[in-house]
Amino acid sequence: MWGEEIFIELEEAYREGLDGFSHINVFWWFSEFDTEAARKVLSGPQPYKQSPAVMGVFATRSPIRPNPIALTPVSVLEIDYHKGIIRIPYIDANDGTPVLDLKPYTPSLDRIENPGVPHWCAHWPKSVEASGDFDWAAEFNF
Repeated sequence: MWGEEIFIELEEAYREGLDGFSHINVFWWFSEFDTEAARKVLSGPQPYKQSPAVMGVFATRSPIRPNPIALTPVSVLEIDYHKGIIRIPYIDANDGTPVLDLKPYTPSLDRIENPGVPHWCAHWPKSVEASGDFDWAAEFNF
């Protein structure tokens, strides 16, 4: 952490190239859930209030999965290239979580105009920005 702020720290060799991008996709490792037992879990009980009673792991965002890779799109608030710090407002990873890769968010490759989702989650917000005001606690069974 940088004070009480959230940031991604880059090694010197990886500090260039993100100028002008307002958002990045952060690929990170669910390191706290990387166990032999967790990697064998292929389905689980209803994770969301309105979802089916049992769901396959690839239909969830659970950290318990065969290959515990996570993806979070984030806003870039500031980049300090000298220190190798990308300051971001939020990420659903814990402090010290290994970052696997960063990719610039580009609407022509990353944005889907009209994505289809199952009926049980069709009422969820349509963007990350709108998600901040949504009552997510009312959606989960965990």
